Order: sequence, then structure tokens, then C-alpha cells
Amino acid sequence: MKSIVNLLHEIGMLSQIPRSGFAFLGSGKQSVAEHSFRVALIAHAISRVTPEAVDHDKLIMICLLHDLPESRIGDLNYVQKKYIKPNLDKAVEDIRKGSPLGPEAAKWIEEYESGETLESQIAHDADQIELLLVLKREIELGNPKASEWFQKAIQRVKTAGAKQIANEILQTPSDDWWMGNRDDPHWINGGKETSPKPD
Repeated sequence: MKSIVNLLHEIGMLSQIPRSGFAFLGSGKQSVAEHSFRVALIAHAISRVTPEAVDHDKLIMICLLHDLPESRIGDLNYVQKKYIKPNLDKAVEDIRKGSPLGPEAAKWIEEYESGETLESQIAHDADQIELLLVLKREIELGNPKASEWFQKAIQRVKTAGAKQIANEILQTPSDDWWMGNRDDPHWINGGKETSPKPD
């Protein structure tokens, strides 16, 4: 049980590791755990618009664990990866040997890294779409770099369903889910019913 608890603590460390690319973007912040959570839900959405049969359980596990090695090697962004090559194999091997759950976790990570299965390809697309969603919000908040980053990231999306979602992101305001109809009187009266004043 101790080794399982250690793995759970390691997973928890992802909430303490910041996504390092925001330093170069100049705005925004996010932990690796926040990123992985939304990646899993994005992958779920992509799987629902993918005509091929998708192993849903495998897909979600790949997404939840795809960045687990970052608990050991940190989050390296595109700039850092020009100069640093992490020892991913060593990190995955240590995860594999660390607990009874390690071999399964390592299997999902290795499948993600291989990019050979449909599930791993959807997971990679979900990873990029999560970035696109972040960049869309940063564009709206006035970061001019975010638009340039968006144009690069959208080119990494490969599967048909993910491309459809990615293309819609730029068209849909990030507050559309809650604001919806901007002409709705609710946004003026705050949801208070207005009734005629008595004579």
C-alpha cells in the first residue's frame, strides 16, 4: 500500500508544477494537473465526434497520465526543448517499477508517446486543443502573442473531429457558454424580475 500512496502523492505533485510556456507567452498560468484534467474531457468530446471505434477507457487513462513524467522531469516548453532532452525513458521506467500500478501507468504513457493508436492520436489532439482554448482566452484578454501561438498550435491537430473542434474555438467567445445571448435583459437587471409599479 505504501507504494500506491507514493504514486498518489506523485500524481498530486502535478498540481504544483506550473506549465512553463506561460512565461514565454507573457500571460496566463496553469498547473500540469489542470491541463491534464481538461485534456481528458476534451478527448472525451473528440471521441464522440470520431466515426471510428474508440477504446474510451484507454483514451481517458492516456490523457490523465500523459504528463505524469513531468512530476519527475518538469514541464519543458518548446523553447527549452530546443536545448534540453529529458530522460523520459528513465522517468517512465521508475514509474513502472514504483508501485503495483506502475506498469499500467507506464503503458498508457508509452502509448501516448508512440502516437501509433487512434486513442493516442486523439490524446495528442486533445493536448493541443487544450492549449488552443487557453490561447483563445489570452487573445480575448489582449495578448497579441497568443494569436500567433494559436496559428502554430492549430496546425498540430490531426484527427478530423479534433480539427472541427479546433476550428470552432477561434469563432466562439470563451464566455459564450455562460453569457450566451448578449442582448438578454438578464445582463442588465441581474436576474431580478421587473414588475410594473402599482398605481
